[in-house]
Amino acid sequence: MANPNIYDPPLAGVRILDLSRGPMTAVGRLLADLGASVTQVHLSGVTEEPDDRLAAGVGVDPDSVSIAINRHGLSSVVIDPSIPDDRRRWIHQLAGADILIEDTRPGSAAEKALAARDIHAEHPGLVILSLSDFGRETSYRGWHATTPVLHALTSELSRSGIPGREPLVPPAAQLPYHVAAAQAAVMTISVYLDRLRTGEGDLIDFSILDGAMQTLDPPHGTVGTASAGVALSAQRRDWNAERLRYPIIACKDGHVRICLLAKRQWHGMFEWMGRPEQFADPSFDRLRVRFGSPELLAAIGRFCAGQTRAELEVAGQRHGVPTAAVLTLAETLGTEQVMSRGYFHEVELAPGMSAPVPAGVVEIDGHRANALTRSDHEADRRPRHIDVAPLLAGRPRRNEGLPLEGLRVLDLGVIVVGSDTGRLFGDLGADVIKIENSAFPDGLRGSLTSVSPTYAAGHRNKRSIGIDLRIPRGRALAHHLVAMSDVVLTNFKPGVAESLGMDYQTLQEHNPGIVVVDSSAFGPTGPWAKRMGYGPLVRAAAGFTDLWVYPDEPESFCDTVTVYPDHVAARIGALGALALLLRRERTGTGGSASVAQSEVMLSHLAGEIAADVLARRGHEPSARAVHDAPWGLFPAAGEDTWLAVTVRDDADWGALCRSIDRPDLGADPQLGTRAGRDAHRGRIDEAVRAWTSQRRATEAMNLLQSAGVPAGAALHADDVARWDYYVQRRTFREELHPHADEPFTMENVQIHSDRIADPPLRQAPLLGEQTRDIAAELLGLDDTDIAELIATGVLEVPQSADRGRSEQPEPAGH
Repeated sequence: MANPNIYDPPLAGVRILDLSRGPMTAVGRLLADLGASVTQVHLSGVTEEPDDRLAAGVGVDPDSVSIAINRHGLSSVVIDPSIPDDRRRWIHQLAGADILIEDTRPGSAAEKALAARDIHAEHPGLVILSLSDFGRETSYRGWHATTPVLHALTSELSRSGIPGREPLVPPAAQLPYHVAAAQAAVMTISVYLDRLRTGEGDLIDFSILDGAMQTLDPPHGTVGTASAGVALSAQRRDWNAERLRYPIIACKDGHVRICLLAKRQWHGMFEWMGRPEQFADPSFDRLRVRFGSPELLAAIGRFCAGQTRAELEVAGQRHGVPTAAVLTLAETLGTEQVMSRGYFHEVELAPGMSAPVPAGVVEIDGHRANALTRSDHEADRRPRHIDVAPLLAGRPRRNEGLPLEGLRVLDLGVIVVGSDTGRLFGDLGADVIKIENSAFPDGLRGSLTSVSPTYAAGHRNKRSIGIDLRIPRGRALAHHLVAMSDVVLTNFKPGVAESLGMDYQTLQEHNPGIVVVDSSAFGPTGPWAKRMGYGPLVRAAAGFTDLWVYPDEPESFCDTVTVYPDHVAARIGALGALALLLRRERTGTGGSASVAQSEVMLSHLAGEIAADVLARRGHEPSARAVHDAPWGLFPAAGEDTWLAVTVRDDADWGALCRSIDRPDLGADPQLGTRAGRDAHRGRIDEAVRAWTSQRRATEAMNLLQSAGVPAGAALHADDVARWDYYVQRRTFREELHPHADEPFTMENVQIHSDRIADPPLRQAPLLGEQTRDIAAELLGLDDTDIAELIATGVLEVPQSADRGRSEQPEPAGH
């Protein structure tokens, strides 16, 4: 067993050249934190000069600070291919690299100068991650994206804000890019792992829009329990209904959010309130009755009004009612949980400019995976580089063109984080076996005899075995499976996996090569470690809910309908597992990865947090407006239809004025600069609103994008799969599940590349649907043994009728 005091970064020895600029430098940051050697390359004629605004003393702003964080501690090199010696140096750099990241503009001179496909042909073992806003192989390749445009075209904005008002762009200025970066990192490392097995690299055509749609809050993916069963056509902004699902209650010193979805939670609330006769009727056990009772919400409000947030949190937890204070970001950063976890480190981002920066978003073997504070001494201890995967190279494959074929994953995950983490492995070719039993089924199921769209989306390409892990004999069978597996996934409350014998310390005794991933709301240590962790409560405690409000309306909390950060936390967990599998090829031993969902959120606010601290320490804020004008959501023709219109610079401004036939605005010297446009933002918005309101959102979007102006229609959930862009990208597919009432749509392609096939079409299983097959194939049991284990409740097969259900261990997310 490895010395626990010695940390071996899992991607140590992996060599990456990063030509990207802007917010997608977050990909390199994620990989560097996991130990990869990332070199930022300035390639003349291909990449723009780095915008070192902090070092230049221009003034601090969140975007510049965020990029400075992404680049911090990375080596850099300047190469001019027109100089013969530099050209030879560039070829040498490529020959020694494992991964190349590039983000040249499709159709640009830079794209032609780089010639990524030529590089791929000349260096066939290289994995190339080619980033662009809308992909390189569609008719939309020339379109432009910004944060509001990405939020609009993923359908996120159709679920954010108060009906009748403009949709509300979520907080974190670079949020779509952060979540897309996690998806890009997972796909890149999975392809690189395959390259070590086959010797063949690949070129990944990664669309930032695809990554944002799949990883922020996918309309056709797994949804939270509160949204399950709601038809896509009915998923509109219903602020009042959402406030009932996870109500935010005013109290003595602010607000708290509580969760009353489950019957047991309502019973806890009823007892806590002193068993009020008005709500004693058993009908209140039903969710629909509670949602339909404004009197109940008012009574809870009166009950909470005289108590503090801290008092309500303690009493709520004691009564089994998930309760969290709605904290400001500053309050979050000062909590004992954040302080005790040591999540922020002081880092000098530019000479004389030091600020707190998140120390990585995953813990590996109990250590922060973090390159921000890595010492030169540690860097000198880099392990040898490997060119092959000795453990996985000989594994049998199904030859389906998927990078993770031959891997076996045991999936104990529940709800959204759990389903997505395992589904990523299954989509990429691993044999994923879901372990559960009817006493504690996955909360996404809803029923043991049918399959909902959300369950199907999250558990396709998995097999199911029913095992009761509470029984010693059941644990022994699970441990037998662990001995022949590569990865175990969990996202129970801290302590549950240990009680079931499925924690890393136990499992490594049965398989020293096992990789175990755990995901929880606040992490495995600290005073909040065992808090009940539903996503909305995590957002409240992490300072995100307080930010997701309309300007100047601090109580217009609008974050309830989203399931963020569940999907992106799943990607971080999958990335940790893949990194540990790569390390296992060097060392022969496994390891553990732990993800705190609250810390994933805080990492997405890193630029805002550091910029605020720098400003409070006396550093001059940027004199530039945060955004050029116009920048926001504008009404289009039709009911509740909206268009994101964003101008980034003078060129966009000129193109906009021509597109909306307002040459007078374009000729106005007061509007010729960013500062001038900011000063007259109201006048500009009025002109844009007059134009957009006369046109359908998609028509206006097409006109503006054809002129080079970033714009996006705020798509509704049921619009997404029909939009031509997603059709061209083969983003979705329809499925008729044998245990579902009607066809439904789910995600399709995960990786667009030369070698990787679309995901398999294996359908989500009923609980225990493959129990007999797995017991015979992997556990070596005969029919008599299997029948006896089923009869005694150790193993389970599908139920012919839903005999009801107990309640599952508390998930960390929705």
